[in-house]
Amino acid sequence: MDHAEAVPIAELVEERRYLLDVAYWMLGSPGEAERVVDETYRRWYGLSDATRERITLPRSWLARTAGGFCLGRLATPTPADGFEGIERAEGIERAEGAAGGERAEEGAGADTAVQPVASPGAVSRVVLHALDCLSPAERAAFVLNDVFGMAPGAIADIVGRTEPECAELADQARHSLRRRRARPTTPAQQDALADAVRQACLGEDADRLASLLCPDATAFFDGGGKVRALAGPVHGDRQVAHSLLTLLAQRPRTTLTTHSVNGATGLVARYHHQVAAVISLDVADRRVVQVWVVLNPDKLRTWNRPPTVDTGSDNHR
Repeated sequence: MDHAEAVPIAELVEERRYLLDVAYWMLGSPGEAERVVDETYRRWYGLSDATRERITLPRSWLARTAGGFCLGRLATPTPADGFEGIERAEGIERAEGAAGGERAEEGAGADTAVQPVASPGAVSRVVLHALDCLSPAERAAFVLNDVFGMAPGAIADIVGRTEPECAELADQARHSLRRRRARPTTPAQQDALADAVRQACLGEDADRLASLLCPDATAFFDGGGKVRALAGPVHGDRQVAHSLLTLLAQRPRTTLTTHSVNGATGLVARYHHQVAAVISLDVADRRVVQVWVVLNPDKLRTWNRPPTVDTGSDNHR
């Protein structure tokens, strides 16, 4: 063994925890996640020394391999797999600052910036259960993009589809998750709740905002790798409220308005008259269960086209 293969113990621990996170989100089972990670390391050490030396980003290779194993198990679940169903996240909590979002590719090239994923222990049983309604490809595309912020090329490698196809799969997954958690709400109820959320954000009232959210509310932030958005979902009413207040903190030339988003009243944040964020609110029992924040400039292009008619109907800051 060459001394160049030596790795700091902190890096080794964080690497394994990161792989466990990927596997747990994809499979929903701590036991299965452990088995996938063990299998991944066996594959790594099954490579020849020369092959390992050519892999310049070992953790990215490991993440891609683990993702492939997970996708295989999702596609062909059998009793022999020992799939345990959704379990608590005990034993899989990551140290503060454990990272995600690496580009899973071999060869030369700079690694992507390390970004935080969901906070330790914040994986919602409700969200994991909802993921079971997705096809294996949809679940993989959604988890790798929305939870771990992996690069499109890395996701395509794992899922075995093109980048546009993976983006479409992730969109389909989002729509399925929204339909599953949301409940029928009258337009008047949606309008009132959206305006209440807006007012709480304007007043920077964390308690009021949290009271408008379900205790197990989840927020997803889609930056598309184009802005420095949160790489993974935020879970819990207090945590979601804090994230929204931080994102929408009052600044000069910033406005927050109610607006129709995907057929229901949501919020639009503008900075100097340019749409910077579009926020969808999924509602159940008169509380917000899911928040979807689009920050990706590519997806906001249609929102920033010159308006043909100014109705003046929005409520501005």
